[in-house]
Amino acid sequence: MEFGGRYRLEAPRDAVWAALNDAEILCACIPGCKRLVWAGPGRLELEIEVNLGLMKPVFKGELELHDVDPARTYTLLGRGKGGMLGLAQASADIALMDAPGGTELSFAATGGASGQIMKLGKAMIGDRAQRIIDGFFERFAKAMGVAIVPLGVPGDTPGEGR
Repeated sequence: MEFGGRYRLEAPRDAVWAALNDAEILCACIPGCKRLVWAGPGRLELEIEVNLGLMKPVFKGELELHDVDPARTYTLLGRGKGGMLGLAQASADIALMDAPGGTELSFAATGGASGQIMKLGKAMIGDRAQRIIDGFFERFAKAMGVAIVPLGVPGDTPGEGR
């Protein structure tokens, strides 16, 4: 499954970077996040309840930051286990660029799951994941106290909206 987005945040790149590395802000912006803490350099531990309709499994796992270029780019790798439902994993590339009126954030991710989760269907999970991502960035901007403008998906021509 692939998903992502491009957003313009009305804040300087350094401020966006700082917020992206603030576990308290991130936890408040992730639906169902019960715990998100730094567990070492470039590594976060998390516990998140995922609303899959009739089921709400709790995933425990970790996020690792790789290829970090401060205030510019990094790759985020995540793994979580939802008990008997199976495993979920994702990889996301995040890039920040200066843009008129603030910062452009580009987010491109791939993810997958195993076990019972896949019986729910890739289309449902992929659609829900994209809505969660869009909602995350809306809440992220609100937590920063700045406006956000969706610009499309990675690879779209700059300036084109969704």
